[in-house]
Amino acid sequence: MAAGKGTRMKSQHPKVLHRLGGRPLLQHVLDAAAGLGAARTIVITGHGADAVEASLSGSGAACVRQMPQLGTGHAIQQVLPLLPDDDSTVLILNGDVPLIREGTARALAAACGGHELALLTIELDDPAGYGRIVRLADGSVRGIVEHKDATPLQREIAEVYTGIMAAPAKALKRWVSALKNDNAQREYYLTDIVAMAVAERVPVVAETVADETEVLGVNSPLQLADLERRFQRRQADSLMEAGVRLADPARFDLRGTLRCGQDVDIDVGCVFEGDVTLGDNVRIGAHCVIRDARIAAGAVIHPFTHIEGASVGPGALVGPYARLRPGAELGPEVHVGNFVEIKNSTLGAGAKANHLAYLGDATVGARVNYGAGSITANYDGANKHRTVIEDDVHVGSNCVLVAPVTLGAGATIGGGSTIARPAPAGQLTVARAKQVSLPTWTRPVKAKKG
Repeated sequence: MAAGKGTRMKSQHPKVLHRLGGRPLLQHVLDAAAGLGAARTIVITGHGADAVEASLSGSGAACVRQMPQLGTGHAIQQVLPLLPDDDSTVLILNGDVPLIREGTARALAAACGGHELALLTIELDDPAGYGRIVRLADGSVRGIVEHKDATPLQREIAEVYTGIMAAPAKALKRWVSALKNDNAQREYYLTDIVAMAVAERVPVVAETVADETEVLGVNSPLQLADLERRFQRRQADSLMEAGVRLADPARFDLRGTLRCGQDVDIDVGCVFEGDVTLGDNVRIGAHCVIRDARIAAGAVIHPFTHIEGASVGPGALVGPYARLRPGAELGPEVHVGNFVEIKNSTLGAGAKANHLAYLGDATVGARVNYGAGSITANYDGANKHRTVIEDDVHVGSNCVLVAPVTLGAGATIGGGSTIARPAPAGQLTVARAKQVSLPTWTRPVKAKKG
């Protein structure tokens, strides 16, 4: 169910598209359900339906619209034509309850088994706002009472319905078709089918979950932020259990997939996005942002470095304050220092660009030393061009390499040179104006007022 407006989010975006750990809330739910082998996945949309349905393009999920939104029972009424008329199990999940685990969903579906109505419940210290589970003297479930319709005595019940259930398809279609809206909100409550099941002597079972994080919903930015920290702590704990050393798991963010080798160290404030792989003995300094990157064994990423769409070779040193943009490929033992930016370039083994430099669309050989303040002028205003720097070249400080250009193996480029033609291998190439001193020149001074 993903039709709600989410008024308390105070946002123009549909609630289920707000992000948790870098992915929409709804995507977390679909990911949890993906491993269950369902014959069909149906998403009920409503508020912001166009945007929600666009986000599902290519997912294989079918969409039905609930317009207007008249309660959870009304939502399920919209999918009845798509449900089979047999004892298949229908699992009902909420698009704004993102952290349910696949194992929990599987256990709930198994409890239903196509013959029983299975409710996912939990006991809470503060059950306010949740529907209460009302049981008979023998412990069997008699019904669910919504918080706003509950009596003072019923509100003292700690066991609550999480909004997640599994039901036999044929019976669900019958019960939902019979729902009434004679309640305080004039809505069709899905929870009313519990009483119908009891009346038909269909067993109603409660599958209890222990971890409240699995069933917490998002209704406000405050709740979203709380769930974000819970989700990040869950991921941090999983990494630490696998041997990763996090300086402070409370200051760690993973918004994608992170695969780590042995003896990986990650300092505080780091953000990992997309698909990231860290090899054995990698060290990540504080406040780095790393997205879609491969960092090989023994590499050290110093603090405040940004890496996106790049690969770092074994034993390389990067940063602090370096930026590796898409297409940057660093070989073994490469050094990239502070305030160096590299884009769509390869650096051979042992190459060094230690500070204040730019390499774009370049092929850099082994053992090259690239001086401070030097840049490749790779863009002519319309097209990109490539710079080739062969093995053992030394580029002095404050040089401009105007692409396309090649610096031959072992060449030396004098500091302050602008190189627009090939530099021969093994030679010193200098291209700068002759130094001139003017003994009669005087520095301008401010004119006196008055």
